[in-house]
Amino acid sequence: MSTNDTPPEEPGAAAQRPKAQPPLEPSAGPVGHEPGPGAEERGPEESGAAPTGYAPSGYAPAGPEQTGPEQTGRQRLAAGLWPPRVSRAQLIVAVLLFVLGLGLAIQVRSNSDSSALRGARQEDLVRILDELDGRTKRLEDEKQKLDDQRRELESSSNQAEEARKQTVEKERQLGILAGTVAAQGPGIVLKITDPKNQVQSDKLLDTLQELRAAGAEAIQINGVRIVADSYFSDEEDGVAIDGKKITQPYEFKVIGKPQDLEPALNIPGGVVQSLEKEQAVVGVTRPAKIVVDALRAAKQPDYARSSSS
Repeated sequence: MSTNDTPPEEPGAAAQRPKAQPPLEPSAGPVGHEPGPGAEERGPEESGAAPTGYAPSGYAPAGPEQTGPEQTGRQRLAAGLWPPRVSRAQLIVAVLLFVLGLGLAIQVRSNSDSSALRGARQEDLVRILDELDGRTKRLEDEKQKLDDQRRELESSSNQAEEARKQTVEKERQLGILAGTVAAQGPGIVLKITDPKNQVQSDKLLDTLQELRAAGAEAIQINGVRIVADSYFSDEEDGVAIDGKKITQPYEFKVIGKPQDLEPALNIPGGVVQSLEKEQAVVGVTRPAKIVVDALRAAKQPDYARSSSS
């Protein structure tokens, strides 16, 4: 066996062995140009020739790419959103959508406002409905009385005497309203005790207005007759009505229909609950007869005169 014999190659070894590269020939100069004397004596750097192993023209050496730091998803999102690129049509649509959303929000808020009656119990709603029916009935009765008086005046044989009677009755009614005549009848007594002095004049005024709305015909508070021009004011240690100081407990004597007056005070969010929030003690009673005997002096007008005189 010859010593130059090589062992047989394994299958696939030839495919894995790299192919031999042909030697690079030195690049020739331009056609018709001969190297001058001494060209052979210069090195590759001096002569401008490509060094041995230089890559062919058009081939870029592999190396690390010069790229910036990789951005996160949030940074890419921010770069895409800012600065904004909005057209005129998009701006108009955005303004219209904003106005529409604002209108819907206002509508929803107005519809969702809390009401004192929304959370009321069924019996409270029944009382409120009865009170409204009572007011309607009183107005209808008043209208019926006026119609009857008109018919009596038209049909009476002695119209002068009938007119005098109606005038006297009207004078009595106006005297009760003006506080110049004493009155008595059914009604309620409302007593307010304020141990912590939290009830001020505005609360008493709200109570008076609620009683008037419920059909009160004559009211007296701690000996002071309430009339159309009565006013409340806060004092240093109490409340004054028409300039007269009153002290607690505040006692309202009210002539009217008790079935209308008392429920009006006890409606949800009404007078009683408002006073109890101020830590006041409220009591309502129904005596058989209420007497309102505090009187007001009749005032003579300075300038107004009857048109018939």
